[in-house]
This record gives sequence, C-alpha cells and structure tokens, in this order.
Amino acid sequence: MGIKITPADSAFAKCVKERVEWKCERCGTQYEEGHRGLHCSHGHSRGKWGTRFTGLNAQAACYGCHMQEGGNWMQRSLTEDQRQLLQEMAEDTFRGKEARRTKGKGDIAKHYREQLDALRALRECGATGRLEFEDYF
Repeated sequence: MGIKITPADSAFAKCVKERVEWKCERCGTQYEEGHRGLHCSHGHSRGKWGTRFTGLNAQAACYGCHMQEGGNWMQRSLTEDQRQLLQEMAEDTFRGKEARRTKGKGDIAKHYREQLDALRALRECGATGRLEFEDYF
C-alpha cells in the first residue's frame, strides 16, 4: 500500500511541475498541464515528513524516468552541500513532527495552492524557464 496523497502533496506536486513548465527534468519530455504521466519525484521519500514538502527534494519526472531511477538521479544533480542539507532536514525530528501534525492539510496545502497561483501568474505575464517557489518551512 502506498503513501496517501494529501491535499498538500497535490498542491506541492503541481508547484514542482509548474516550476519547470511541465517538463521531465531528466529526459526533457514535455507534458500538457495536468497530465498524469509527469510525476513529482522525491529524493528522500515522501515518508520522511521533514523533507516531504521541500522544493530542493523534488523534481518533475516522467513515468519512465521516475520508475527507472526513482529519486536517485535527482540526488546526483545536487551539490554535496545540498545533499547534506536535505539529509539534515530528513533527520530533523521537530521539522518532521511539525509537518506530520498537519497530516498534509490546512496551512501547508493553502501555502502551496498560493504558490501555484503565483507561478501561474508569472507564466501569464510571459515568464519562461525554471521558476522557484517558496517552501512552507
């Protein structure tokens, strides 16, 4: 049985995909907005609440790339300092408890819905390429 997808997971995943204009960050395949073939791939699994909603820990990946390597290819694209930071976040019990306490609802979901709206507004104004969004924590 997989990990339940919460409202915050859904909004966060849309931010990750919108950040790169709905394109696989590994092979470059382009998808239409909302296409289910593009996934939000996590370097540290979603079961680690300390990094579950961290942009640095997620990349957009097509089904094939996600199934082929999971988050392993993403980890290789990070600097040593970024990998160390994510490891510390993943092991931070307070951070994990605070995220888990919400059960992926409420304020976290609202935050990422607002971030998605902001990314879309930038796109409507002509912004192209990779855009960044703010993490909740």
